[in-house]
Order: sequence, then C-alpha cells, then structure tokens
Amino acid sequence: MTEQQRRPTLVDVAQAAGVSRALVSIVMRGAPGAAEATRQKVLQAARELGYRPDSRARLLRSSRTRLLGLSFSSSQPFHAEIVDAAYAEAQGRGYEIALSAIASGRPETRAIESLLDFGSEALVMVSPALSNEELARYASQVPVVSLLRDDVGDSVDSVSSDDRAGIRLAVGHLIGLGHRHIVHVDGGTAVSAEKRSAAFRAEMQRHGLDAVVVTGGPNEEDGLRAARCLLDTSLVREVPTAVVAFNDRSALGVIEGFRAEGLRVPADVSVLGYDDSQLARLSYVQLSSVSQDAPLLAAAAVNRAADRVEGAEAPAHVVRTPHLVVRKTTAPPRGS
Repeated sequence: MTEQQRRPTLVDVAQAAGVSRALVSIVMRGAPGAAEATRQKVLQAARELGYRPDSRARLLRSSRTRLLGLSFSSSQPFHAEIVDAAYAEAQGRGYEIALSAIASGRPETRAIESLLDFGSEALVMVSPALSNEELARYASQVPVVSLLRDDVGDSVDSVSSDDRAGIRLAVGHLIGLGHRHIVHVDGGTAVSAEKRSAAFRAEMQRHGLDAVVVTGGPNEEDGLRAARCLLDTSLVREVPTAVVAFNDRSALGVIEGFRAEGLRVPADVSVLGYDDSQLARLSYVQLSSVSQDAPLLAAAAVNRAADRVEGAEAPAHVVRTPHLVVRKTTAPPRGS
C-alpha cells in the first residue's frame, strides 16, 4: 500500500493540527475537554486529510457491537424501501445496520449466519421463509424480529401489516366502484400469500360474490402468466372487470398481460396492487395499491429489536393497519 493509499490515522490528524493524539481522540468522540478553536482546527485537519473514524476498531474495543442485522430479498423493491427506513431509525437509537441479502444461490440461512458472524446483537428478518423451529433456534442466540410475517411462534418478535384489513380495503374499493366480477391473483408460495387469498375469499363471500383466485406469484412474470390465464376462455367463463394482485410487481405483470391483448387499464379492467412500493408511484404507472407503509414498519421492527437488546424480556407482536392509495389503475367498470 502506498503512502497515498494508506488510510489517515489519529496520529496523522494530530500532526497536521499540531496537537496531541489524545486531544484529537477527544474531539472525534465529541467528548468535553477541547476548546472550540482547537476543536475546529482538528476537524479542519481531519477533513483535509480525508480522515474517518475506524468503526471496526471502536467495536473491537467495546464489549458490544451495537449492530442490528437485517436480512432481505434482493429481488423485492418493497424490501429495499424497508432497508432505507431502517437505517434512519437505527441511527436514532444509536445502532448500525448490517445487511445481508437473500438472492439466487444465497439461501436465507446463509444470509442470517453471516449477520451472526459479523456480531449482530439482534436480527430483523424481512418476510422470513424459515420454519418456526429454525427461527426459534436463532432466537435462542440473539433476539429475532420477523418483519411482514406474524406466524412465527412465541420466542420470536414480529412486526406485520394486517393483511385481512388490507384485502378488505381493496375489495371494498372495487365494489364501491361498481365491480362484481373481481379476481385475486395470489402470491403462490410467498409469505402472506395464503393469508391474503383467504381474506379475499372471506370478503367476497361477505358481499355475496363469487371468489375467484388464480395462481400467481410475487414477480412480474407471475402476473403476466396469470393475466394470460384470465384471458383464456377455455379456463375462465369471462374476463374479470377487476383484479387484486398479491403485490405491486405481480400487478404490473397483470397490466402488461392485459395490454398486450388490447385491453385498456382501467377502461376495460381495473388492477389493484399491494405494498404501495416505489414501482406503484412511478409517474407512468400510477398503480392503485394497498400501502403497508414501509417506514413505519421498519421503525417498529428496529425499535423492537433495540428494545430486546436493551433488556425487554418477552417477545411482542406488533400489527399495523394498512391504508389504500387510489391512483389511475382503478375505475368504475365499463358501461356502469
């Protein structure tokens, strides 16, 4: 490593500012004991040298890491919004976030174990797919908070959105517009898929309507495939006037499938998503969607993890109520 590549140290800052290393340490820690003029001189020297405190060294000197590990799916935009919000909330509690992605070829167990290896004091798992027994095993090592899934047993904390309330909002909105032939494109094997499908059936039955659920999944390709099934008269009696998709990505696939066959959204068929992700808010999409409010969910999960680390003994289960965001993909059925 050349002199130019070497990371500046406290000694370098001290020499540049003409003060002792101990005084530089006081300034960098924000501790009392340095005159304001000296503090400014040290900070200026640090800026000019490009000095940054070595957090790894600080953690090694401490008996605590103050790290919260967060596992998430790299393929889900809604998870990315949760990550963004988690950083801000963790900083307010005096913690750092360590991320570990679940991706193709990288299973959830590997993502979690890397967080534990890094010294995470608690784990926040976004939509964990592990069994309750596996979750309990991790919870015996550090506090575990399941985010977006609540059926996780008694040893794990959970923060989730009320899926039944969300589907009730979606169906109620479409019925209020005059729709009666409404179909749900489910989430396949995704977390919450079964619960949302059951809520859809119950809500349609409550209104005296037939509940039609077709197989889908969490991605655009799944929605596209479901749309083709809904347009195949050998599989369905008639094309629905409205669709409630498992999530926003699935909804975008449904919309593309309909448009490819000449159907207009929402003039011919309304489509409603779930999550209110950044995709739904794009100016050229403007997807009506059920919002789970990622920042509030992330804040609740981070705070729950921090509370457990700091002494809260019993796991808790927090359930937030979603709300509906109406945009341009839902409208009254044609001819109403």
